[in-house]
Amino acid sequence: MLVKVFPIELKPGRQAAMEELVREFAPIGPGQEPGTVSFRVYRDKNRPDYLLFVEHFADQAAYDAHTTSEVYNKLIAGQFANEIVEFVELDHELVASHL
Repeated sequence: MLVKVFPIELKPGRQAAMEELVREFAPIGPGQEPGTVSFRVYRDKNRPDYLLFVEHFADQAAYDAHTTSEVYNKLIAGQFANEIVEFVELDHELVASHL
């Protein structure tokens, strides 16, 4: 399993709009992708204009399919990317899980 974590600093005042955009994206992007195991976006109540993406993919091929989809390119690489001040892409490997 491939785990991607993205801490993202947004442009000032863009929190609400970007939360709405990821709510729109989740069911029509990751929600339709067979290799996307989970897609979660978190806010930090103590840090405005910040979102944390935590995504689980079956493998690298699933992640590649996710990031090359039409909806990803329109909403995330397009609209969302224009509202980012800074982000980091962190790869992780799952060690343990309990659901």
